[in-house]
Amino acid sequence: MSDDEREYSEEEEEEEEEEERRPTVHEETVQKTEAEMVMEEKFKKKRDDEEENWKEYIETWRKQRAKEEDDLRKLKEKQAKRKYQREAEERKLMEQKRQQEEQHMKAMEEKRQREMEEKRRRLEEAEKRRQAMLNKVKEPEQIKPNFVVQKRTDGGPGASLGGSAMDKMMNVAAARGDMGKTKEQLADDKKIALSFRIKPLEIEGLDKEKLKEKAKELWEIITKLETDKYDLEERQKRQEYDLKELNERQRQINRNKALKKGLDPEALSGRYPPKLQVASKYERRIDRRSYGDKKNLFDGGFETHVVQSLEKVWNDRMNQFDEKKGRLPKWLGEQPGKKKR
Repeated sequence: MSDDEREYSEEEEEEEEEEERRPTVHEETVQKTEAEMVMEEKFKKKRDDEEENWKEYIETWRKQRAKEEDDLRKLKEKQAKRKYQREAEERKLMEQKRQQEEQHMKAMEEKRQREMEEKRRRLEEAEKRRQAMLNKVKEPEQIKPNFVVQKRTDGGPGASLGGSAMDKMMNVAAARGDMGKTKEQLADDKKIALSFRIKPLEIEGLDKEKLKEKAKELWEIITKLETDKYDLEERQKRQEYDLKELNERQRQINRNKALKKGLDPEALSGRYPPKLQVASKYERRIDRRSYGDKKNLFDGGFETHVVQSLEKVWNDRMNQFDEKKGRLPKWLGEQPGKKKR
């Protein structure tokens, strides 16, 4: 064999060996399938693990959710129970407060009733005394004033006034008490006074004759009240006239006192005391200066005048010294540093 044929044969042998060593198509398919199976098993195992984890997580979440719902339910029950207890406590407190208010109102009403009864009793006694006084006044043999007039023997002021000091003070205190009352209190007093002065009109079941007698009785009562009203009005007019007369007498007395003291005639008749008289009343001219000017007129004296004059001299000399202080004196001797000729 030649060399070319040997080389060719060697190449063919090498190719055949390579073909023998190269795997077939079936073997490659088998190998790829096994790898995929391994990967699929890994993926499947991983997926199974994840599903198992998800199942555990969902189970844990469901248990936690059930526990939270149970706690929430217990909390709501507790809140509802507490709300019911609070409402019961509030109802109890409101009931106690209402009872206290009722007791307070009841006590106030009882106190007011006692005061009204006491006031009614006092007014009834006063009405009885007034009626007794009117009955005594109407009797012809016992016509006397209901007050005592004590006349002065010296004929001084207040000669026509009477009554003790205690009676006067009692009247003043009663008047002040009436002035200090409110409108509601005065209305209550009026209602109480009218309640026992105005009797209820009972005409039910009366026949014609009795109604006539009742009307006649009412007419007599009205006539009596009108008569009393006229008497009281006349008495009030007389008292007002007496008060005016007494005020005029008091004014004349104060006028005489002011003239004796050398004051203005109306100085003691006003609301305020007279002004202080500083100057003499025997001066010919009327002093028009004010009180401050008159007061400064008597302040100080010779000592004050001396102090003022010394202070004036001191101020003048200080002013003169300040004026001369700006000019320097002339040099009379030899000036320093100047050479002699």
